[in-house]
Amino acid sequence: MKNILLILVLVIGKLVPASAQSTWKLNTEKDGIKVYTCAVPESKIKAVKVEGTFNATPAQLVDLIMDVNTAADWIYHTKSSVLIKQVSATELYYYSEVNLPWPTANRDFVAHLIVSQNPETKTVTIAGPVVTGFVAPKQGVVRITDATGKWLITPTGNDQVKVEYAIHLDPGGSLPSWLVNMFAAEGPIKIFKGIKVQLQKRADKNSVLASAEK
Repeated sequence: MKNILLILVLVIGKLVPASAQSTWKLNTEKDGIKVYTCAVPESKIKAVKVEGTFNATPAQLVDLIMDVNTAADWIYHTKSSVLIKQVSATELYYYSEVNLPWPTANRDFVAHLIVSQNPETKTVTIAGPVVTGFVAPKQGVVRITDATGKWLITPTGNDQVKVEYAIHLDPGGSLPSWLVNMFAAEGPIKIFKGIKVQLQKRADKNSVLASAEK
């Protein structure tokens, strides 16, 4: 189970315990993306944090993350992601199922995404605690009921943002070591690379639409 949360990193979140924030250790660095891990008191599972910089505005990142129906296009091994309830432009509930290789059971969850912004620093926080209800448990799928994490999107100037995502969760059940190793090596990097691809696609689409309107 060690580092097993890396399998599901970036898919859900609330707030990582404050005790973890000063003890992050660099685990992997590739293509400008850094992955850190850290021990969490009274837990056998480590927390993980991923950092990267993107050519985008905070609003563009928020738009991508809150567009939950397209999460399967960029979040590693997401089988499905469906909006359940749109409360406002900055708050929603959604359901997602994470696809894991046979014979391991898939995981799923319902999350409540809430966006807030610091008026002074302009840093955007997206919290997404898992919640109960909304969707009945599915046979053969393990429901995640314990997860803590958050997105931090900080403008750095010249339409660039630093993005951090930290998460600690209990995926439930048991998972084989080969699966843990596979996702630990690939998951965080591929997800942040997926963000870059999606941002570029959206920028290209907006450029085409703008040209068509002239």
